[in-house]
Amino acid sequence: MIALRGEEMLVACYDHFCLRLGALLALLDRLRERQDQFRLERSRETCILVGMSRAPDRTRQVILEAALGEIHRHGFQAASLHRILAHTDVTKGALYHHFPNKKALGYAVVDEILEEMVVRDWLEPLESATDPVSVLKDRLTEVAQRLRVEDLLLGCPVNNLALEMSPVDEGFRMRVNRIYDRWREGLAAAFARGQEHGTVRKDIDPLETATFVVGAMAGCRSLAKNAQSVKLMQGCVKSLFLYWDSLRGE
Repeated sequence: MIALRGEEMLVACYDHFCLRLGALLALLDRLRERQDQFRLERSRETCILVGMSRAPDRTRQVILEAALGEIHRHGFQAASLHRILAHTDVTKGALYHHFPNKKALGYAVVDEILEEMVVRDWLEPLESATDPVSVLKDRLTEVAQRLRVEDLLLGCPVNNLALEMSPVDEGFRMRVNRIYDRWREGLAAAFARGQEHGTVRKDIDPLETATFVVGAMAGCRSLAKNAQSVKLMQGCVKSLFLYWDSLRGE
């Protein structure tokens, strides 16, 4: 009788164990399903985020380009965020998401648009040039042909900000000065390389010459803007070409 009860207890315990084990295995199966679902959802979210990550970059670029046009036409202090937004499909909330205020937007225009423009148009073509005079003449011809008459008569956007903002805002002054320094130093390096290859006169000082060239180009744009004269700018370009030719090596 006692032996029978013992066997019954063992059977009962085994059955209970099997039930618990079955429940545990079922729980593990559900956990695996949830884990797989979670991984799938995370994968979808990652794909969505990767796809969306380009949109904010495009939005930022659209804002910057519209801001550059507004600042070039009206100057920074008179520039209107309302007019900038009117030239885009961007909401005011999106603008403030990228730029907390108007000054931050202005700084970004200098850092991300104007500085890159100078590097692209004037410094990169000279990086390995052994005949900088010819490269400068080709670049000025190409840039002049690309400019619209309206852009030409609005003046150089870098020089405009130098004249308007450098006396009143240190952040603008430092940023514009950095552009001019990079421009001067890049030209000086190109003139020095030309001296080494015999394409530039050895009796000139590369940095002083580069400083004069940058100043002359900025000054020509300012004179043409003030006179609202394309003809005046054309005369300046002709004289710049003559000066650059005078720098050629013997």
